[in-house]
Amino acid sequence: MKKRFNTTGSCNPAMHYMVDTSKKLAQIEEYIDDGLYFTINRARQFGKTTTLKALFRNLSERYVVIPISFEGVGNLLFSSEESFCTKFKDIVETALTFSFSKDKTAMWKETIQTNSFDELSDSITEFCLQIDKPVLLLIDEVDKSTDNQLFLNFLGMLRNKYLDRDLKGMNSTFHSVVLAGVYDVKNLKIKLRPDEERKYNSPWNIASKFNVDMTFHPDEIITMLNEYEADYNTGMNKELISNEIYKYTSGYPFLVSEICSIIDKELDKDWSAQGVQEAVKTMLNNTEPNTLFKSIAQNLLNNKEFNDFMRSVSFDSREYPFSSIDPMIELGLTFSILKIENNKVRIHNLIFEDLIYNFYVLAELRGKYTSLRQDTAGYVLNGKLNMPYIIERFQKLIHNEYRKEDNVFLERQGRLLFLCFLKPIINGTGFYYVEPETRNGGRMDIVVTFGGEEFVIELKIWRGEKYEVEGKVQLAEYLKTRNLNEGYLVTFSFLKNKTIQEEPEWLEHDGKRIYEAVI
Repeated sequence: MKKRFNTTGSCNPAMHYMVDTSKKLAQIEEYIDDGLYFTINRARQFGKTTTLKALFRNLSERYVVIPISFEGVGNLLFSSEESFCTKFKDIVETALTFSFSKDKTAMWKETIQTNSFDELSDSITEFCLQIDKPVLLLIDEVDKSTDNQLFLNFLGMLRNKYLDRDLKGMNSTFHSVVLAGVYDVKNLKIKLRPDEERKYNSPWNIASKFNVDMTFHPDEIITMLNEYEADYNTGMNKELISNEIYKYTSGYPFLVSEICSIIDKELDKDWSAQGVQEAVKTMLNNTEPNTLFKSIAQNLLNNKEFNDFMRSVSFDSREYPFSSIDPMIELGLTFSILKIENNKVRIHNLIFEDLIYNFYVLAELRGKYTSLRQDTAGYVLNGKLNMPYIIERFQKLIHNEYRKEDNVFLERQGRLLFLCFLKPIINGTGFYYVEPETRNGGRMDIVVTFGGEEFVIELKIWRGEKYEVEGKVQLAEYLKTRNLNEGYLVTFSFLKNKTIQEEPEWLEHDGKRIYEAVI
């Protein structure tokens, strides 16, 4: 059976092309060898289950590894303390049956008592003392249970046993317990009784902080491409492709595999920089969005405060310093929609950036900016994007439709208006993203890909002649980094006595052609 790139469920090295994560696993194994209890808390489709299965394969010689999950166990588990303990016993018994010899399964079955957490605790100690290896407990999908008090009581029991190891010995309980889920169990906000407000109540405050970087960097992505190339001999430039994939994904595991899968299955194995761009476009324009994109949309729709915060980060280009106790930043990091870069809050990757921008652009197009809806007539000629015409028409539209708006409105909304104007024109055929380094109050560089071509548009707010010259310098330098000869400069000027050219015009600067429009 041929291997494939996997984007659903956990990955198996016998069936799927996979990134070599041996260095990450070695770091996690150090936590386990040190007897630590911790949570692998990462966003959806970040490789958590795949990591737990790899740990099971790697450590089964040295440990009795018990891999379990509470996903799909039903409500009966939480009906009473006895029911929970009984179900836990059964789940572990099943895991041991498939993992180890019959004698360990029989020992567990005969030893474990389930009338109460106290009985369960004592019998776990008895079981661990009889086993000739340290016992490692892996619990996947803990988010399914973290809003239930019985599960938290169970974690509290494990915490107490962890704390008792100083007196009773390391082998008096599980050597290490690893939880996996989206949320950090240490920071759970739970409701202890129906009539109470939600409050922080951590039964897992003994857990060590999990500091392993789970994203895939270019030198790791290339290991998956090496494996693929050994089978297909495409002649791809693996270093270039791994860097290009990382540029768009920032190493988000699902996005890395999804790009590779699309290139392999849908783009006739076009392993080129343009192929990566086409894969990103295909992903973003799919009429059946993947579950990760749906999850991001739900997180925005279901939490108005978070929605407003993300809008300020994206459209308003506001910069926020990192704060470990800010709830909106914490939420964005939990879902891996955000990351921290140079101690500033950033959207995690360019794909999410485009996805979130489009989310807000479409909301505006459905609402007050209906006049900005455009079809492709005149803007696309023989399959090529006519960017000078787009900018010319945008300038005229702003003058005709928004000339009565005040300067504060235009300064705040000018860039949003341009994106709302651009989106319907390129929709389905091209895509755009905003360079993160340029998202500040005075400047925004938009990179548009369409029909195999790339366009760089710098949007600026007028700050005077000196800064206008600097804008041309910045754009020319940026064009050099992308090996482009032409770029576009759109300046929003709000001076009542301003003098501007009637029409946009081409000019030369430092060997680059720049099409400039002042609005």
